[in-house]
Formats: sequence, C-alpha cells, structure tokens
Amino acid sequence: MIKNIFSLALLFSVTAFYSIAQDYSGTGNLKYVDPRIGNVGQLLEPTRPTVQLPNQMIRMFPMRNDYMDDQLSGFPLNVVSHRLGEVFSMMPIAEKPDINSWSKRATYDHELEVLRPWYYSTFLIDQDIKVEFVPNQKTGFYRFEFPADAPKSILLGMYNNGESEYRFISKNEITGLETYHDKVKVYLYGVFSEGGSVGVIKNDQLNADTVVKSDRTKNVKAYISFPSKSATKIQFRYAISYISADQARKNFDREFRNQTFETLVKHGEEAWSKVINQIKTIGGTKAQKRSFYTALYRTYERMVDITEDGKYYSGYDNQIHQTTRPFYVDDWTWDTYLAHHPLRTILNPTQEEDMLNSYVSMYDQSGWVPTFPVLFGDNPCMNGFHSTIVFLDAYNKGLKNYDVQKAYEGMKKNADEATMMPWKNGRGGALEQFYYKNGYIPALKPDEKETDTAVHSWEKRQAVAVTLGNSFDDWALGEFARNLGKRDDYQRFHKRGQNYRNLWDASRQMFMPKDQYGKWISIDPVFGGGMGARDYYDENNGWTYLWQVQHDIKGLQGLFGGSQQFENKLDQLFREPLGRAKYAFWAKLPDATGLVGQYSMGNEPSFHIPYLYNFTASPWKTQKRIRFLLDTWFKDNIFGIPGDEDGGGMTAFVVFSSMGFYPVTPGIPQYTIGSPVFEQVTIDLPNGKKFELVAHHCSVVNKYIQSAKFDGKVLNTPWFTHEQLMNGGKLELEMGAKPNKTWGVVR
Repeated sequence: MIKNIFSLALLFSVTAFYSIAQDYSGTGNLKYVDPRIGNVGQLLEPTRPTVQLPNQMIRMFPMRNDYMDDQLSGFPLNVVSHRLGEVFSMMPIAEKPDINSWSKRATYDHELEVLRPWYYSTFLIDQDIKVEFVPNQKTGFYRFEFPADAPKSILLGMYNNGESEYRFISKNEITGLETYHDKVKVYLYGVFSEGGSVGVIKNDQLNADTVVKSDRTKNVKAYISFPSKSATKIQFRYAISYISADQARKNFDREFRNQTFETLVKHGEEAWSKVINQIKTIGGTKAQKRSFYTALYRTYERMVDITEDGKYYSGYDNQIHQTTRPFYVDDWTWDTYLAHHPLRTILNPTQEEDMLNSYVSMYDQSGWVPTFPVLFGDNPCMNGFHSTIVFLDAYNKGLKNYDVQKAYEGMKKNADEATMMPWKNGRGGALEQFYYKNGYIPALKPDEKETDTAVHSWEKRQAVAVTLGNSFDDWALGEFARNLGKRDDYQRFHKRGQNYRNLWDASRQMFMPKDQYGKWISIDPVFGGGMGARDYYDENNGWTYLWQVQHDIKGLQGLFGGSQQFENKLDQLFREPLGRAKYAFWAKLPDATGLVGQYSMGNEPSFHIPYLYNFTASPWKTQKRIRFLLDTWFKDNIFGIPGDEDGGGMTAFVVFSSMGFYPVTPGIPQYTIGSPVFEQVTIDLPNGKKFELVAHHCSVVNKYIQSAKFDGKVLNTPWFTHEQLMNGGKLELEMGAKPNKTWGVVR
C-alpha cells in the first residue's frame, strides 16, 4: 500500500512537471525553439542553452560540461560575456552545509529539465530539489522547492579569482561583490523569501551568525540555511549592477515592482514572442522549423544592453557614463559581420544603430574602434578590423543615427595605426609598416623562429589570413570614404583593397605565403602552417581562404582565369579529399568541422562560399549545396550545430539560408538567392511593411528554382536589393525537383 501511494505521488509529481513544461511551450512559433539544439559540439565548444530576454544583460545557463553531463556544478546569477565567464554561483542542497559542500555536483534528470528562452526548470534528483529560473533585464528570479521536513540550504560562491565579498544585511537580504576580469566590479543585491541562519567561510572554516559578512578576499563562499519545518518553497529575487551597490538595489526596486514569478514568465514569453514571430513561415518540415526558429533565438543572445537608469559602466575607460541611448557590449565581429549584423539591419535597424553608436562611444573612450567588444574592453581575438565592414553595410542600408564622422575617424585610425597582429591590441609596428609599403604580411618559413615580439606566441602571424581580411576591411573603408566625399582616402584604401592579389600564386591556384623578400614559401595549403594553420591561415586551411575575397568576386574569378575555372574550383572544394585520416586532420585543424570535402561548414569564413555559384553559369549548384548543408549539418538535435556557435554568428547563416537568401558581401546592400526551405516566409518589417518570399511547390525534394518574379516582374538574376526588401517587396519562386540550369545565369 505504501509503495502504491509513493508510486502515485511520484506519478503526480512527474505529471505536474510535464504540465509545467507544456505551460511554458510558448505561443506561435515559440513552440519550435529548443535551446538544447547544438548543446554537444562535434569537437569544440558546445552551444549553451542561454535563458535571457532578447539582447538583455542577465543571462543564465546551468553549469555543466555539455548536455551529455548529467551533473551540474551550480547556477550563475549572470553570464557576463558569451563564453567569457560568469558571476555569483548558487546551488541548493537538502542537507546541512559543511566545508566540502561547495565542491559537490548535483545530479539531474534530462527528461525533467525544461529549457525555454525565458524560463528554466530542472530537478536535482539525488536530493529531490526542484529549481526554477526566470530572467528580467538586470534582475533574475530563482525558485527552489525542497522536500518536506528536510534540511534546506542555499550555497553561494564566486566564479572569478579577484576581490569578492558577500554580506548578509538581514536574515534574508544579501549583497555581494565579485571582481570580473581583474578590474570590473559586479554588484549584487538579493532577497530570500524566508529568513534563515547564515554564514560564510573564513580561513577554511564555516562561520555562522545571524548577520555576517565575508572579508574582501578571493574565492569567497557563503550560505543560508532554513529550518527543516520551514516552507518547502524558497524564492530568491536579485539584481546585478556593473555600476554600484546602490544601483543594484535600484535595479531591484524598479524591476520587481508589482512583479511575481508568474508575471515575469509571461513578460519573458511576450518579449520572445515579439522577436520570434516577427518572421512567419508556412510549410517546411517540423524539423526545419525547429532548426530555423532555434537559430533565430540564438541571434538574440548578443549584443547585450548594459545601461542602468541612463548610465553604464564602460570597460573602455573604467568610467561611469551618462547616456540617452542603450549601450551594448559583447560582440565578436570576426564572426558576426558576415550575417548576424546584416540580419539585424532588417529585423531591428534602430537597435543596430544603437549598437554602432556604442562602437563609436568605445572609440571615444579608448582611442580604438574595438574588434571584440566585451564588458571589460576590447578582447583581442582573431584578426582584422571587420567592424569597418559592419559600419559600411549599415551605412549603405541607410542606418546613420550615430556620429558618422567620428566613426570614420576611428576606422581610419585602426587601418593606419593599429596592430594587425592576431590576438593583439594597440599600436602597430614593423610588420604593419611592411604591409603598408608592400601590400602583404610577410610570413616565416616552416621552422623559422619568430623574432618579432609583437606576434602572439600561439596565434602566430597568420600572414595570408591577415592580408586577405585586411584587404576586405580596407575596401570597406575606401567605400565609406567615397560615401563621405573623401576622394584621396577612397583612392588609397581602394588600392589597399586589392592587396589580396599580392599573395595569389597562379601556379598553385591558391593564396600562398611570401617571405619578406617577396619569394613564395612552399607549403602544403591543406595541412601546412602548424596548429590551426596559424602560421599562414587561421583555424582553416588554404582551401577555405581561397574564397576570402567577397568584396571583389569578379577580380577573384579573373585570377582563376574566368568564371568557368572559378566554378570548377568550387566543385573541387566540395569534393577534394583530406588526404589523411580525419583524426590526423582534426588534430591540427579542429576548427574545420562540418566537412564536405575541404569545405568547412562549422567555421565562419565558409558561410558565403556555397553562394558563389550564383556568380557563375550554375546558380542551381548554390541551391543544391545550401539545401544539403542545412539538412546535413543543422539537424534539430543536440548535435545540430557543426562548429562553435559564437552567440548568433553561425546561426544567422541558418536564418538567412532557410529563408532563401544571403548577404554574400556585407557592405553591398544586396542579397543573393539560395533555396528556401519554406513555402512562404513573411518578415514583419519595423517600418510597418512586410517582405514576402513565396516558394510555390517547395519541399524537401523540390529545392530547385524553375523561375522567379519580384513584385510581379520576371526576375532572371539571383539577387535583389536591400531597398526592395525594406520596401515590402514580394519574391515569388517556382520550385521543382530538377534544376533549371538556365535560370539566374550571369551573362
């Protein structure tokens, strides 16, 4: 009898849990969003199931290795930066804490976890504790349900090794300080729904008291415990500030005024419904919808607005600034300039302008336009000044609500004075002067020792990648100069935009390295260049960098000897064998994932490549390749992202490609047509108009375009303009199972 009662109770508990999961499924297309997609990476970093409001500061995900891990180490109160750290850890336990409690991990059941963009819940199965979370802009709300008549404690810790502190200011109020990235002070104010006995760890001993504080030191830990007979449900509401402890309290008071857990859940669902349902689709399979809308959700993880009551802390001068506009941080332009920023120019151009305005403010404060702007400043990553391309793309699409002249001043300073060396910040030196004079970065021969201290010891010179990337950046700067009537600058940077030609080896039909004397360095472009091919390329080999001339595709075709030779080489790319076992290839090039021949779907420099067939006599091959790549590498499961998803950088490719078009050359306000997976796509534009793409008879099989119309007029070329899209245009495609090899051919 007792066993039956227990079984019924367990059944009721599980049934209630799944009822909650259904309650939080969301309206409209929200039901297709699954944050678990991509939570296990092939070789590299998994995609985290971020719970947040779109582009807002408070982000949370359960701390685990990846989705395969069935234990959690805790729950952060905030993810400060995408893959760059968290602050203030929290973990509930159904036992009395001891000195070892903070090092234990909690087992959970995957099937009892609910992951929605605006709501999270899990069940810690060993201790029978239910955890729920809902985010707001600068605040978060946790609910913990403990087993009846059991000890109840909540552990608090730190993720960073700088100066930190917890202070209980009453039996249920706590403040905290955690130093993030050596200099950024992050402040906490929180309130528990119940008062309890509290304590901190000092000198490796638990110190309990009614109201206590920790010494400001490193690796601080604290706890709050509740009597066994107290309420089983404990709530914790908190606020975070990057400005001050007082501001954290103000954030708390503002965002929790007349709010409950349930109203915040509703508010979060509404916020996500607004952005996810901005794009409506008809047709496609359920799997395609899940991949598409989850990709769209990913594009709202970054950048994040850190403005608090008209103020923000800037890591670019370590000052507090007044502002009338949102200030955004957390962007990795090497990844996001390709598709993420261009997508935002369609969906939310006002927000994109605010982000560009933030870039200008960062230049004002630091003296440089950043490349990877995060909370603590410009994080020196990757190579190139691709924010220049972001500015040009937005400007040419009519986005000018920022100080355009100051932006140009900063971009020009980057181009003429900043270091071009990967993973470095600051002023350039001898290698940059060589580039300005000779038009390429000189490379070292294999096994030749580096003597220039400006070169990162691990990231190397990346001589070919840096030359190609800066050619694109300089072209963009030249085009911006022309827009502003700066003729001399235009001519100078336009010429530098042709520097890619200096590393074209006609005999190898590849971009190859040269030494300082202008002599070719003989390497294997597939496998040469050390770890990640970083001596010459970057994370990818010569086959990927063969196509890094988006700004001058006709010029690149000319280097091949014409359009047909260009097309033949594209075919070869997707068919070329690795020439060795995959384990050997990935041992040196682990970032080159999602392989099809030598093509790497899992890394950003490859995104535009399948669309290059639209510049040949065979646009149907773009349609074929895009459908294959989407179907093969972006499945709706935990393995459904083939590489590192850098907070929207990769999934923006999925959003564009699934809709059926893509910005091959950011900076040119034009889109090229691929193969939509849906019968109809409708984008509700911010100007009140709607862009429609109708693909008649579209299906998994019917992926080839037979004919096209734009606004009722026959369209025989595979592209259309940003202006046509924003004017509420209508693109109609007739789809079929076999390619029409004459449609869209460039003549």
